[in-house]
Amino acid sequence: MASQVPSAATTTAAAGEAASAVAKSSGGEPAIETRELRKEYGRILALAGLTMTVPRGEVFGFLGPNGAGKTTAVKLLLGLSKPTAGEGRVLGAPLGDVEPRRRIGYLPELFRYQGWMSAREVLALHCELARLPRAEWEPEIRAALELVGLTDRADSRTETFSKGMQQRLGLGVALLGRPDLVVLDEPTSALDPVGRQDVRAIIGALRDRGTTVFLNSHLLTEVERVCDRVAIVDRGRVVAELSMAELTRESGVGIRVGGPDGIGREVAARYGRIRLDGEWLYVDSIAEAEVPDLVAELVARGAAIHAVVPTRHSLEERFMSLLATPPDVGDTAEPVAEAGGQLVAEPVTEAGGEPGAADGAEAAAGKGRP
Repeated sequence: MASQVPSAATTTAAAGEAASAVAKSSGGEPAIETRELRKEYGRILALAGLTMTVPRGEVFGFLGPNGAGKTTAVKLLLGLSKPTAGEGRVLGAPLGDVEPRRRIGYLPELFRYQGWMSAREVLALHCELARLPRAEWEPEIRAALELVGLTDRADSRTETFSKGMQQRLGLGVALLGRPDLVVLDEPTSALDPVGRQDVRAIIGALRDRGTTVFLNSHLLTEVERVCDRVAIVDRGRVVAELSMAELTRESGVGIRVGGPDGIGREVAARYGRIRLDGEWLYVDSIAEAEVPDLVAELVARGAAIHAVVPTRHSLEERFMSLLATPPDVGDTAEPVAEAGGQLVAEPVTEAGGEPGAADGAEAAAGKGRP
C-alpha cells in the first residue's frame, strides 16, 4: 500500500519544530530561529516565508541556487535590512536588536580592505569597531593571525595579498572576540585545496568550543564535510531542513543484474525507488534488512546477479532532487519576479536608497557589529 508523501512545506515545518525542540532541550534558545520571514522590495518578493531553526553549537549549512533569497536572509539575520512580515530571533533577541551584534562575527562574500593597511592594522581596526577592551587587542590579533595562517605576513600591506590571503584575513576578522555566532558567506570560494582544508579545520575548532557557525555556500562537497545540519532554500522558502546524519541514513543498493529484460525493474520497484544506469539497477530508500530478500527474489525470477554494492545519497543528489520538485507555495500576495527561471532576490532600489548601501561599512568591516 502506497504511503502518503508529505509536502515540502509540511516536512520543513516538522523538521524546524524538531530542531527547535532539540535546541531548547539541550539548554537554551536556538542560535537562530525564524518563522514565516518575508521580505518584499516593491513588487519583488525576495523571501516568501522563511522558517528554520539553527541549534546552538552546530555548523549549519544554508544552501540554494542563485536568486533563492540567501543573501536577503543573511541581511535580515544581521539586522542590515528589516523584514516585511514574519518574525525571528538571533542569539535570543528579536531581529534588528543591536545588542546581539556584539556577539556575531561576519565574513561577507565580497569585501575589500584598504591596501595601505597591514594585516595587523586591519585586525586592530576591527578590534576597535567591535569595542573590545584595549588590553585584549594584542592577544586577539595574535590568535587570529595564527588561526588563519598569516602570522608571517602580519605586517605586510593587504594590497600585496592574493585573493586567498584576503579571504583568510577576512575570516580572522570575523573570529575576533570569540563570537557566539559566526556567519560565513562563501568562506572557501577563493581558496586552494590546502586553504579549504585549513578552513574546515577552523570551523571544526569553532564547533568544539561551542560556537554556532552559519555557513552560506554553493560548494556542496564542502558543506557536506563540515555541517551538522543543512537548510535548502528555493524561491524564498526553505524546502528541506535535515541533519547530515539523516542524509547518511537514506541509503540504498546498487545491483549489477542480467537476465530477462525488465525483470529487475519489475521486482525492485516493490522495494523502493529505482534508477537504471546500463547494467546497474539502483534501489533508493530500501531498508538494509530487505536487500537479501530483493536479491533472492531476483535470482528466483531468473535474474543473474553479478555484484551488489551499498550506496548512499550525497548532499548534491538530495539538493538537485528537491530543486526539481515544484514548490508547494500557496502565496497569493505580490507576484514573484523571476529572471532566467530563478527568483530575483536583489532589488534595484529600496526605501532610503540603494539596497546594501546600509551594510557597505559593515561589509568593509567584515563584522555584523555596531
